[in-house]
Amino acid sequence: MSTHRFVVPVDPTDHERHGVLDVYRPAPETGPEAETEAAVRSAKPAVVFVHGGPLPANASPTPRDSPLFVGYCSLAAASGAVGVMFDHRFHSIEQRADAADDVAEAVGAARRLPGVDPDRVALWFFSGAGLLAAEWLDPPPPWLRCIAATYPVLAPGPDRELEARFRPIDALSATGGLPVLLTRVGRERPEFATGVEAFVAAAEEHDVALDIIDVPEGRHGFDMLDHSDASRSAVTEAMAWVIGKLAPGRTSAPEGR
Repeated sequence: MSTHRFVVPVDPTDHERHGVLDVYRPAPETGPEAETEAAVRSAKPAVVFVHGGPLPANASPTPRDSPLFVGYCSLAAASGAVGVMFDHRFHSIEQRADAADDVAEAVGAARRLPGVDPDRVALWFFSGAGLLAAEWLDPPPPWLRCIAATYPVLAPGPDRELEARFRPIDALSATGGLPVLLTRVGRERPEFATGVEAFVAAAEEHDVALDIIDVPEGRHGFDMLDHSDASRSAVTEAMAWVIGKLAPGRTSAPEGR
């Protein structure tokens, strides 16, 4: 895993380690508004980050200890949500099912965390983890408020066929009104860009609530490789979008699992 710095300057938030989860919580509220019973008792929404792959099993640091995801989780906490990070077993394309199982287990554990509102959860996928987003799109569970995908891999290579649970483009036919955010980079690898284009076309065909943030000069991994105003703006805009979808009172996804 790269040790490049996160592009957004944010102070690392102290975190708790709950089993497989690293949990980054917002700072306690202060001021007169914090005295109300509602503020004291209110649970926070959660953003669960899903790192890409395949990655070597002996990667050091592992994704949850990398500056990139420490940065994203700290930014989520600074924005008022609980940031949740974990490592999964996407060490080879053949282990995609193991990784998908790890994601499901981690999401379930995140929803059970003290202080987390289990009905206000966002999933944020990166790079090769885009393939793991498919089963959360078809159909989305009612507590899932949104999905974000940053420079995602959304289709297998031309010489590879994957089962339905790893085909997010096909899954869009069952996504309904779930908000989806795509952060798209202009200097994407050609083999990944083709899948992104197909995903956008399928989202339009199925009337998916897809928003797109474009980073025209961004590379795959721009949020740690390209330290520019455009990169910082894209990440902060994406975080604001996710936090907005987690606001109290917003409707959840249509009934699913």
